[in-house]
This record gives sequence, C-alpha cells and structure tokens, in this order.
Amino acid sequence: MTWSSLRWVVGIAWALVPLAGSAADADAALRAFYQRRLDTSFRLEPTTATLLGDHRFDDQLEDVSKTSRARWVAETKACLKALPKEVDYRSLSRDGQIDFEIFKHDLEASLWLNDNTRPFEDDPRVYGTYVSDSVYSLLAQSTRPKEENIRNAIARMRKIPAILDEAERTLSRPPRSILETAIRQNKGAIAFYESEVLELAGETPRRADLQAAAAPVVARLKRYQHFLEHDLMPRATGEWRLGRKRFAQKLEWVLDAGVTADQVLADAESEFARVNGELRVISRQLWSRYFPKQALPPDDEAGRRLLVARVIQAVSQEHGAAEALVTDARASVDRIKTFIRERDILRLPEPDRCQVIEMPEFKRGNSLAYMESAPPLDPAAVSFYAVSPPPADWGAERVRSFLEEYNQHMLQILTIHEAYPGHYVQLEYANRSTSPIRRVLQSGAFVEGWAVYTEQMMLDQGYADGDLRVRLMQLKFYLRAVVNAILDHRLHCSRMTDEAAMDLMVKGAFQSEGEARLKLIRAKQTSTQLSTYFVGRMAHYRLRQEIERELGDRFDLGRYHEAVISHGSVPTKYLPELVRARLHSPR
Repeated sequence: MTWSSLRWVVGIAWALVPLAGSAADADAALRAFYQRRLDTSFRLEPTTATLLGDHRFDDQLEDVSKTSRARWVAETKACLKALPKEVDYRSLSRDGQIDFEIFKHDLEASLWLNDNTRPFEDDPRVYGTYVSDSVYSLLAQSTRPKEENIRNAIARMRKIPAILDEAERTLSRPPRSILETAIRQNKGAIAFYESEVLELAGETPRRADLQAAAAPVVARLKRYQHFLEHDLMPRATGEWRLGRKRFAQKLEWVLDAGVTADQVLADAESEFARVNGELRVISRQLWSRYFPKQALPPDDEAGRRLLVARVIQAVSQEHGAAEALVTDARASVDRIKTFIRERDILRLPEPDRCQVIEMPEFKRGNSLAYMESAPPLDPAAVSFYAVSPPPADWGAERVRSFLEEYNQHMLQILTIHEAYPGHYVQLEYANRSTSPIRRVLQSGAFVEGWAVYTEQMMLDQGYADGDLRVRLMQLKFYLRAVVNAILDHRLHCSRMTDEAAMDLMVKGAFQSEGEARLKLIRAKQTSTQLSTYFVGRMAHYRLRQEIERELGDRFDLGRYHEAVISHGSVPTKYLPELVRARLHSPR
C-alpha cells in the first residue's frame, strides 16, 4: 500500500515560510511546508487522513462531486508552483533534497494521473474506500478511544448515502472487468454493515445506535447493488487498456525507479527463461520422491514443461484444510520469526504489532492475502496480515484448486513476503522515519520489491533446511512476479488476448487456472502496479550484489538489511547512495 496523490488546498499563507539559509533551516522549511499541505488537504479528504493515521477529521467524509474534485486539482497545481518559491532546494541537506524530489514528483504524478485517467467516472471500486474502509479503519485499527471511534463511525455512516448518490450520478462507462469486481465487493460491504460492523465494535453502550445507523446504509447499498447490476452493467463498455504510450508514461510516473517500460519487459523476459531453468533443476531432484517408478519425461521443451508441472502438482497436494488456512498462516509466522532471530537476518520490530486475521469479505476479490500496515501517522496502531479462506459460495473443485495453489510450502513463502521480514517488518521500520514525506509518500516498487527479495534471501540463508519443496514454491512464486511484469506490459501495450494471457500464466508459469483468472482480472484493473514487484526486486537484488562485492569479507547481512529499510520506502533509484552512507554509521 502506498500513501500518495494527496491533494493541496489554496489559501495558505505562503509568505509565512521564508526561504531558508542553512541546511537545517531549509529542511525545517520543507517539513513545515509539507505539514501545512497535510493539514489542509485532510480537511478535504478526511478518509485519506484516517487511513494515514491522522484522526482529526474522523467524523467526516469527502465531497466527491465534480466541482470538489476540480478544486483538488487546482490546489495540487498551486502547491507545485509554490514549492520552489518557499523552499530553497540548493540550501537543503542531501536528505532534504531527496525529500523535496519525492514530494515534487508526487505532485507531478498526481496531475498526470488526473489528466490521463478517470477513476471516479470509470472505476466504481473508488467509492468503496469511502463506503467501507472509512468505517472499518476506525473500528479495526485506530488507536483513539473505542467509544470515540464508534461515535465517529456512526457520524460517517450517516454520510455514506451521499457518496453513493454521487457514484450513481458520476459513473458512466466502466470496463466490465472492473465493474464485476465492484459488484462482488459491494456485496461484501452489505454483509459488513449487516453484521460485521457490530462484531468489530464489540460490547459498547452505543450498540443500538450503531445498529440503527447501519440499517439505512444496508438499504442504500442494496439499491446501489441494483444500480451496479442493472443500470451500469449494460453501459460497462469502457476500454481498460492504456496503450503503449500512456502505459510507458504511467510506469515511469508511478514507479519512479529510473527504468523504462521497454527495459522492464526485456529484464522480465530474460528472468523468465532463467527461473524456468532453475525450476527444471529442482524438479529433477524431486521427481523420484513423487514418481519413484517412473522415468523422467523426455528432455525436450514439452518434456521439461511436463516435468515441472507434474512435480509442482504433486507438491501442491500437501495442503491443509480450507478452515485451517488462517491457523496455518499463524503457525508459519512463529517458525519464520525464530529463524530470523537465530540467523540475524535483521532486528525484528519490538513490540510486535502484527495480527494474523481472516480477510474481511468486502476486501476480498483478487488475492489470497495482504498486509495492512499501521498508518504512518499513527504508528502505534496494529498491522494486519489478512488471509482469505475460500469464499463460502465456491464449489468443491474451485476450493481444491485454491488450496493446492496455497499449499503448506507456498504459505510459508507468502508469510515471508507479507509479514516477516517482508511487508510488516519493512513498513514498521519505515514508520520510524523522522521525515513525514518519506512516511506518507511510499514507493510501491520499494515496498513490493523488498518483499519479493526476502523470499529468495531467506531460503538462501537456510530457512526450511534446504527443503526442495519450499524452494520449488519460492521459484514458482517469483516466476509469478516476473510474469506479472510481462503480463502488465503486453496486455496494455500489445493487445494481448485473454487466451494468450492465460496460456502464459498456466503453461508458462505453472499457475492454477483459478489463480490465473484472478490475476488476469487484476491486470486489467491496476495498470503498472503488477510491474512493481519485479522492478523493485531487481533493484534490491542488484544493489545487494554491488554492496556485497564492494565490502567483501566486511559485508554483514543483518546490518545491510537494516541499512536498506532504515530510510523509509524511498524510490529505489535513491537506495545506492542512501545505503552506502548508512553503512558508514554504527549499526
């Protein structure tokens, strides 16, 4: 999750911040400028404020009308124009200059996205943030007193009908695949307000008030469901493909990693061949364990593919029950944390605020798990490693395929990625940054790339005691990240068909058909996001090789990892200089 694209508000007394002289003064001026940006933007976007951990506006919801959104754009332009006038870039420290560049890039990227995308008109999922996340985050994650959170949740619930009114006025021709996901998520929102909101609140004197506030929300959401299914669906003819030019531009704006779309595709295609080669080597070693009386398939292209597919299928049978998925994830956490401490992979955050939970229904749709980290402006809040069991309405065959995909070996890789030492640990470190800009404006390529990097690193350091089944799943999981980047580019730039995409994922990357179909939906909905995993992983992996080669015997893995994640979730292009500087300081 990245906290970017916050907007700015006009009418600020810019003259209150003089151009700075010393580096310390200039850095302070930049922090003050950015804090005023947050203070004023949060008044217009209170849900964003809550999700970031600022609770001053928890009883309010956004005005998402066209007029209001036009004002957001105008304010972003005003902020971008004022920034170099109010903060002297040349006087900043190097850290301050990096913050300035991150801030400026975020403003420019926000304006590009506004000019080139239309989420409020084309993506009904946008409104779900205001309908569900705005209340869920108060009851599940806010550190404010419980009764205060319930009072604010009730106040917000009373404003939800206005959000849905605006959605019905504004939505025009969304792509069908996006609308189908929004329909599923809105069903989850109905269930949330029918029962889950009361479960989250627990025992409270205001239970009756909460229930009374939820009832009209449920009724309005049901009418909205009818609108989505019967009014909007016939108009769901929008084009989801960005096209080559816009995709290339968006990738550079969103990832800010110093690489082009064509470079990413070339790297991914090279890695695709390499990782498939490693999968074949591991599969040869495992073959006799599962097929002791059968000869290896022929050593040609079709035979090598069959070899890997059969071994993966055999290993995938080693899975738990659907109802035990969350419990199994919790058990994997304990094993992984013990290994990290014993091998000094890095110092784990204390106290540990990560909870493994069952994913709320309204957040399900395209993935098995996610990490919802503590908000950067409320770092004492809990973080959630959310795991999604198979939905109740799935048939037996679909549940079987799901459990095979997330078998007991793959579940360990997933926990490494999402929690330890992946997203949870890295984002806890990021929340310690003294820079509000780095805490709030996070690089998706850094965040996702770190998580993918840790999967191989943990096994290289001895996790799972050399169990080839876990290594096989790690390689399969990494191949998914590689294919994500290929899929992202080809779908949006070359009019790749659904059939070709499925073939790439199922035959080329050994994904289950069910998992591949979910990924295809996601690829159509989140252009460039699927590339962040691969682009970030390559940046982290290459930097590790460079630093280790430079330091030789003086290289210390735990110290290196802490140097990487101690600067916040900065764009990966800044990592080489920041890490080298940090390694000159005591651990």
